[in-house]
Amino acid sequence: MTIAVTAASGQLGAEIIRKLGASPGVGPVIGLARSPEKASGLGIEVRPGDYGQPDQIRTSLANVDTLLLVSGMDAPDKRIEQHRNVIEAARQAGVGKIVYTSIQGPEEGTSFSPVVQSNRQTEADIRASGMDWAIGRNGIYIEPDVDYIESYRKRGEIANSAGDGRCGYTTRSELALAYVRLLTRSDHDRQTVNLNGTPITQSQLVSYLNGAFGTQLIYRAMSSAAYAADRTAELGPFLGQVIAGIYDGIRLGANDTPGDFEAVAGRPHQGWDDYFRSLTT
Repeated sequence: MTIAVTAASGQLGAEIIRKLGASPGVGPVIGLARSPEKASGLGIEVRPGDYGQPDQIRTSLANVDTLLLVSGMDAPDKRIEQHRNVIEAARQAGVGKIVYTSIQGPEEGTSFSPVVQSNRQTEADIRASGMDWAIGRNGIYIEPDVDYIESYRKRGEIANSAGDGRCGYTTRSELALAYVRLLTRSDHDRQTVNLNGTPITQSQLVSYLNGAFGTQLIYRAMSSAAYAADRTAELGPFLGQVIAGIYDGIRLGANDTPGDFEAVAGRPHQGWDDYFRSLTT
């Protein structure tokens, strides 16, 4: 069975490819990337994979049995059409199964909701494609908070609009493990699963970061409007509003789910004590 992974030059796509390569009995793996040269270090064949070029995608999916579609990063309306290009190209190329990396989040009521709605539309398009399918709804990556630790250290705090809401964070490494199973097994075909670790609050996140990095951060809850203004000033109107909407969704409970990770991966999600301990060893 030949498996293709889109967005091979991205962090999640590359990690899934590495996990596939380390899995016994997995057949040929092909990467697709808009700029194939950026994924040249993965040790596999990398073909052109621009979501905006359906003919190119169809050619690149020749002789592929199973496809992992990593969700794009464009604006919601453009993302829907780009994903449809990939889905239709896969269908025409004779791909038998498509696995999609979707997201958890608030489907209405926040500035992140249009992004979530676009993913839900792609989910519907995949279900209607005629191919076998599996859909994973990812929790929020915890790595950006770790990568941002020096900025947090300078500020002395983490401040956002999540309040006391709990968030089912995850890591790219854990997600990759789950997606290998979704790609290579049929247990969860035609199912939509939530992929995340144990939900935690922002105050708990701060405590974990303090323990791992020796910081003395505090958590400060901000109003939705104040946080949106803060993020927009730093990141611009599109990305700033998206980030603000993510934390509003956490406050509203959209990311507080026990998840299906263990059922998919065959073992529990890595615990946060173990994850943060691993950062110091």
